[in-house]
Amino acid sequence: MAEEISRKTPIGELVLNHPVAASVLLEHGFHCIGCGLAAYETIEEGAAAHGFDDASIDALVEKMKDAVKNEEKMLAQAVAGAKEAKKPAAKEEKTKKQASKKSKSG
Repeated sequence: MAEEISRKTPIGELVLNHPVAASVLLEHGFHCIGCGLAAYETIEEGAAAHGFDDASIDALVEKMKDAVKNEEKMLAQAVAGAKEAKKPAAKEEKTKKQASKKSKSG
C-alpha cells in the first residue's frame, strides 16, 4: 500500500512491490534503479546521492505514494469490472443449463 512508502523504504523493495514507482524514480533522474546499491539503498539515501534536499525528498515520496494509490485504484476498478462482466455470463450459463435439463426431461 502507498502508506507504507517512506523516506526509509529501500528502493529495491519499493520497485519490487510497486513497479509504478520505478517510472517516478526515472522521471526524477534515478537511472540507476537496477544497480547493486539500489537494492539496499533507501529512497532518502538515493535521493541525497542525487542532490535532493529534504523538501525534494518529501515531494518525491509523496509523488510515489500518489502513483501507487492511482495504480491501486485502477486495479480495483479493473477487478470490479471483471466481476461485473462475469455476472451476466454466469447467469446466461445457468439459464442454458436449466433449459437443457427441461428439454431432456420433457
